[in-house]
Amino acid sequence: MAEPISFIKKRVLTEEEMKQQSIDQLTDSLAEHEQAIDKAIDVLSELYGSGILEAAESMLKAKAKIAEIALHQVKRPEMTNMINNGLAAAGALSAIDPDQTSKLLSSVAKGLEEANAPQDKKVSVFSLMSALKDPDVNRAIGFGLRFLKGMGKGLGE
Repeated sequence: MAEPISFIKKRVLTEEEMKQQSIDQLTDSLAEHEQAIDKAIDVLSELYGSGILEAAESMLKAKAKIAEIALHQVKRPEMTNMINNGLAAAGALSAIDPDQTSKLLSSVAKGLEEANAPQDKKVSVFSLMSALKDPDVNRAIGFGLRFLKGMGKGLGE
């Protein structure tokens, strides 16, 4: 009768067997992702040809110096002001209805087109007074006055 198993010997791979196993896994992965690897090689080749890869490598090697320069620049009061102004502008823009912004910007574009049209007539006080009768001019002046009133209220707060 056989003796019961009391000890299991675990097989330990040699260094050569571990290397071969890694090579086999890599070969399988290459075969599985052949198209993606081809694309990556194409991209790297283009980056190398245009010099971007070399620039990126240089930037990585100088990352500590670049970080130091960037930090120094961000600490400057002008940069802090710019960042704060950008955040304030973003907050103000988020409070505005996008439809209003779109309408206002398209109106500005139309106004610029009209303003760039050649005009031979001189502007006189009489032409300004008669321009008030034009519904488009009247609408724009009314908008401007209401805008200034709202802006004044905002400044008073």
